[in-house]
Amino acid sequence: QVQLVESGGGLVQAGGSLRLSCAASGRTLRNYAEGWFRQGPGKEREFVTAISRGGGYTYYADSVKGRFTISRDNAKNTVDLQMNSLKPEDTAVYYCAAGDCSGYGCYDPENYDYWGQGTQVTVSS
Repeated sequence: QVQLVESGGGLVQAGGSLRLSCAASGRTLRNYAEGWFRQGPGKEREFVTAISRGGGYTYYADSVKGRFTISRDNAKNTVDLQMNSLKPEDTAVYYCAAGDCSGYGCYDPENYDYWGQGTQVTVSS
């Protein structure tokens, strides 16, 4: 079992930055790919970004490419999401997830076994 806890959410003005962190306990994260998903008001959960087990491969939704950066520290059992140039449409609850996926399989939430409870990000215009 893996327990995931997100932190770092909050309220920020458009154009600002936030850094989310996902801390894991239980099994080591190095055994899993890690992803971030988000769910905005009245919307379905959508893929944001993912990173491979070793950190060598990263994947981004087109909507965040060039603005968001995912990274992981397997020694610390953490995965971070640096979000820059935030827009009001980035407002959502952000979830980290761990799963046995690779490549485009990591875009599918069904391929993740463990989920955090989410952290709210609100971007004001």
